[in-house]
Amino acid sequence: MERRPAFPSSFETHFIDIHEDLPEEEDKKGKTQKIDKADHKRLNRPIKVRDTNKRPRRSLNRQFSLETGFSVHNWESKVKDNRRVLTRSGRSFGGFDSANRIGLQAPKGDFSLFKTKPTLSKQNPSLPSCKEKEIVSQRNDGSTGLDDSVNESVPAGRYFAALRGPELDQVKDYEDILLPKDEKWPFLLRFPIGCFGMCLGLSSQAVLWRTLATSPATKFLRITPFINLGLWLFALAVLISVSFTYILKCIFYFEAVKREFFHPIRVNFFFAPWVVCMFLAIGAPPMLDPQILQPAVWCTFMAPYLLLELKIYGQWLSGGKRRLCKVANPSSHLSVVGNFVGAILASKVGWNEAAKFLWAVGFAHYLVVFVTLYQRLPTSETLPKELHPVYSMFIAAPSAASLAWQTIYGEFDGLSRTCYFIALFLYVSLVVRINFFTGFRFSVAWWSYTFPMTTASVATIKYAEQVPTIISKGLALTLSFVSSTMVAILFISTLLHAFVWHTLFPNDLAIAIKKRRLVKEKKPFKRAYDIKRWTKQALTKNNSVNKDSDKAGY
Repeated sequence: MERRPAFPSSFETHFIDIHEDLPEEEDKKGKTQKIDKADHKRLNRPIKVRDTNKRPRRSLNRQFSLETGFSVHNWESKVKDNRRVLTRSGRSFGGFDSANRIGLQAPKGDFSLFKTKPTLSKQNPSLPSCKEKEIVSQRNDGSTGLDDSVNESVPAGRYFAALRGPELDQVKDYEDILLPKDEKWPFLLRFPIGCFGMCLGLSSQAVLWRTLATSPATKFLRITPFINLGLWLFALAVLISVSFTYILKCIFYFEAVKREFFHPIRVNFFFAPWVVCMFLAIGAPPMLDPQILQPAVWCTFMAPYLLLELKIYGQWLSGGKRRLCKVANPSSHLSVVGNFVGAILASKVGWNEAAKFLWAVGFAHYLVVFVTLYQRLPTSETLPKELHPVYSMFIAAPSAASLAWQTIYGEFDGLSRTCYFIALFLYVSLVVRINFFTGFRFSVAWWSYTFPMTTASVATIKYAEQVPTIISKGLALTLSFVSSTMVAILFISTLLHAFVWHTLFPNDLAIAIKKRRLVKEKKPFKRAYDIKRWTKQALTKNNSVNKDSDKAGY
């Protein structure tokens, strides 16, 4: 039997070696590890250290201290020795439980995390598949492998911390996600709510070309109303297709839809479908548009908008971590613009009081959002270059407010012109900074940045009707040309990305972030000799305190 050196110490820890599949060495090592209780005292035991150079390399090694109860585990691999202090919960062996075998993200090809939970499975717990049972057992055991459950809401600040990009759709380098990055996800899971931006751009263009065809200020252009008819039908078809696809996503991947609703930017796009419907009602072709719209049209489109508005505005006012100063971003204007568009539609159906009510609510919240974003209250920092394109959203609300006021009171008076001039100044301040809009990755959400320019063009045409000068008419034509050109460029880009490059719908990484960031341990795990040293220091300190107390008592 090999004699092992002992370290002299007043308090030393004795370890028992536990190895897997070592029947021949048990007898040999057992002789050296017998404890003579009669000859050794508790605080003065010789420790026998293993000679790791002579013992064969094994895959699993575990030490258990008889004095302190600390358990130290060592999993030997190609990397250097890395030991961790084990937990005392008893639910795992060395941290290698089921959660660690599966990993911190879902298995490859498994997208069931975001699928809609069937009602039958909730009623009968014995019906889920083996994978679902394994996930449920992990949650019941308290393992940390899937503690970022998609059923729970993700804090708004977590999106800002983990994501970047114009629409917060790109995961930062040091973040991990719940779904595999190296394979293509199902189409519905890659289909974002931002696709309604295409509908916003096309429906607002239908309103613009109807105004160009019917306005006295642009009558000299002799624009045929069939352009408006074609754009209106195309926008209606796109709205139906996008809505049908997203309804399918709600049916099959409702958990992913919930994550988009908690996203601080994408939640504003849930207002977009109803704004698009109101745009289509306002911009309907003259041959299809009756003199006075039915109030049921306004009620159908405005009722869900108001319900969603009460939810979001309530969070802004008293929502804790989701109050306005925490989640404000330029896309928040989408939740404000709908009030002015709804006011225009209410005036067209003959409900002027409802129109005035919506205009007042929208204008009050626009002032709050404008001041909050102007002062950078959420971060108090300059917006990065990737967020500059969303500045165009600043133009939408004042332009729509001027149009709504003109529709309600029948003239482009002082207040209407004030809102229009604010929008015009913001428009010019963006045009002179062209480099703000270069060098960014294309996405379908860029479509939503076209309707503010279209709304400003329509407001300019209305202004030219009140002030029929060459400058006002030239400005109206210029802004209309810029708006239509931007829509045409985005339409061509969308076709190229969809059918040529096949990159229109990449993996939507934004919805797969974890609820909590996985923080790596900065300090290495404490080794056995560290524990022995700490224990020795604690005993020395305790002995000195006892001596001082004895002297004082004497």
